Amino acid sequence: MDSEINSTKEHLNLIEVPAHLEKSQRIDLFLSQHLNELSRSRIQSLIDEGYVTINDILCDNKKNLIKAGDRIQLITPASVALDIVAQEIPLEVLYEDEHLLVINKPAGLVVHPAAGHSDGTLVNALLAHCQELSGINGTQRPGIVHRLDKDTSGAMVVAKNDRAHQDLQAQIQAKTARREYLGIVRGVPKSESGIVDAAIARHKSDRKKMAVVEDGRKAITHWQISERLGNYTLVKFDLETGRTHQIRVHSAYMGWAIAGDPIYGYPNKETSQYLSGQALHAWKLTFTHPVSGDIITNIAPLPIGFEKLLTFLRRRK
Repeated sequence: MDSEINSTKEHLNLIEVPAHLEKSQRIDLFLSQHLNELSRSRIQSLIDEGYVTINDILCDNKKNLIKAGDRIQLITPASVALDIVAQEIPLEVLYEDEHLLVINKPAGLVVHPAAGHSDGTLVNALLAHCQELSGINGTQRPGIVHRLDKDTSGAMVVAKNDRAHQDLQAQIQAKTARREYLGIVRGVPKSESGIVDAAIARHKSDRKKMAVVEDGRKAITHWQISERLGNYTLVKFDLETGRTHQIRVHSAYMGWAIAGDPIYGYPNKETSQYLSGQALHAWKLTFTHPVSGDIITNIAPLPIGFEKLLTFLRRRK
């Protein structure tokens, strides 16, 4: 099963909001009405990824209002022509039937092809493993219901058909699907548990980063200490929302970043000898089966490097 992604050139759209606009309007709605070649969901994604500015100021929220005379710049980034081919990449399958499968994604594996990662991704592996995958996310992300960062390991559910995909995605949006993570943080929380309710959006000046901002998208993370490890702590995180880099951003915001995090933390020899990135693992995934209605719970074993880091910290303690 091969898929092709058509190549395009990066394109800059310059739009001045007409003077006859009677009232303020959401920017995603306005752009979708003026750029027929882009869907509203695609425009929202470009906003989230930092490709839109209003009056030369980065737009980080699809709900931002524009008014007559505003100058909008929207960049549609270049994509590279790719043939997504099936590749025999080993997968650790935690559960599988004719509708879906749950895998334990290893750290270092990119979820889907993109610029700089044309192959060797989870999607390439899935195409070799499955005869069919849902097509809701298009040819570039078949079957992908939700994502994990490249260096975050753990449980991911993949849909084999559109019915399963729509149901699973609805569970995630409705927060009935539960995602629990284990992370080693560098720091010592004073309390045993807590909740972080801090909105997240694209960083104002660095498009590759996310940040806690007052007018961002609502983000809620529940946390509980599992084990104290000297100047490190093993923490269980329970996501109520699923923003990009949410746990990593919230941990850094609280003053104890995920150990080894190259963007929001401070990688050092203590962690880099065991892990190439952040010590964060999607440990447990619970959802309702979209067809049978059964509750499906999968626990993803910790990666070897994560286990070795824990052993090292325990011995040192």
